[in-house]
Amino acid sequence: MKLKDIPVIPVGRGSQPEESDGQNLSYIDMPSDMMKFERPHVPDPDSVAHLAGAREAMTWLRQALREYGAKDEPRLANLSGLDAESRELVNQILGEGEVSLTYSGAIRARTQESVLAGVWRTFYLDQDDKVTVDLLEVAEVPHLVSMPDNHQHPVNVDPDGVPAEVMNSMPILAELESHCARYANDPTPHVINLTLLPLSEADVEFLDERLGRGPVDVLSRGYGKCQIISTQVANVWWVRYYNSMGTLILNTLEVVDVPQVLCAAAEDLRDSGTRLEEIIAPYWSDVA
Repeated sequence: MKLKDIPVIPVGRGSQPEESDGQNLSYIDMPSDMMKFERPHVPDPDSVAHLAGAREAMTWLRQALREYGAKDEPRLANLSGLDAESRELVNQILGEGEVSLTYSGAIRARTQESVLAGVWRTFYLDQDDKVTVDLLEVAEVPHLVSMPDNHQHPVNVDPDGVPAEVMNSMPILAELESHCARYANDPTPHVINLTLLPLSEADVEFLDERLGRGPVDVLSRGYGKCQIISTQVANVWWVRYYNSMGTLILNTLEVVDVPQVLCAAAEDLRDSGTRLEEIIAPYWSDVA
């Protein structure tokens, strides 16, 4: 057989005959949006030598990371008075990490984790979304997460007004009420895995309505995403995990002061101190 006699057979999308049931072959999307650490870009050392404000901020941060211990109160530094060049340099050094937070309560604010775990930037906003206060924080979790909310209320287990299509939500609310009452004297976290329960869309919407939405909304982006939302019931949080394709894979309600997934670990904070010294050493050898 000669080469020209070999039949050409098309391959790829549209090359195969349709299935008898009319269904087409579909492919699972490849994972995307994976976050990874990238060393922050810092300009030439000679061009930052005069930026005393940025140097002072990094001196404070270095000391705060050295001194911070587990369960300590957040360490805060007000960077609102920095000049534009110093602020830009601080932004370049710290970069943006995986976790972002919005607070919509009596005040409005947003927090962004830096590339250093446990190091946060918190911005208080006015009605026009302009930054009024710029804070640098060292903490397991940003101070906004523990800020008191004047709209908190107990779990609503009133059987009146429950829609007929809601079948399984009331036992969950009763379980939450029990553990919330116990949590004041026994702060042992309790997790209800809603993914494993026979809940309809109406059940989930009813739970959302009864618990209400609190001021804290957190998004953690890694290999997949995790959304953490406070409710209007003290110490009750929605925690939802999504895979890299945006599909909800785990939906939980947690009775806890702060969900553990949001907290920077002690070893991560120690590592942040080491990494910060590596970043700033070539530029400010006098930072101590």
